[in-house]
Amino acid sequence: MPTLLQVLLSFIKVGALSFGGAYASVPLVEREVVSCGWMSAAEFADLMAMDELTPGPILINSATFVGMRVAGVPGAIVATLGCILPACLASLALVLLYRRYADAPPVKGTLHALKCMACGLIASTLLAMATRTLVPDGRPALLLVPVVAGAYVALRRKASPLLVILACGAAGSVLAAFGAWV
Repeated sequence: MPTLLQVLLSFIKVGALSFGGAYASVPLVEREVVSCGWMSAAEFADLMAMDELTPGPILINSATFVGMRVAGVPGAIVATLGCILPACLASLALVLLYRRYADAPPVKGTLHALKCMACGLIASTLLAMATRTLVPDGRPALLLVPVVAGAYVALRRKASPLLVILACGAAGSVLAAFGAWV
């Protein structure tokens, strides 16, 4: 069994090298855990299934589960802290730099460009989802357009997202029950 220091260092490495989202970091976690002999590949696959069943970020859940599996509660705590420590330190450094240089034109220009990039990424995802949802199998699902529009209007008017989700699910069920689409 690994020492707590080994668990900490492994998950600091995972936390520092995890770019591209949670699923992009799964192979890194697997390599750390399986190559060290802490878990078999089959046990790691079971871990991933449990990660999908639990709320929260998959990387942090993975760290907590692995830490618990290999070193009990102290291992879970150490692995989780190791996983989040690099991101916390990087965020702290960026906040300190931002506070100092926020008014510098290059910083303002960079942040403006990053906001535009974020809008572009969100718009790209929105258009891809809208196309797949509203034009499934090449035929327009026109009866869903009012559902989408209603959800948009309700959310803009500060309706509870949970209520909007439930209402859209109910509307979709009614439309499907009457064979209106699908």
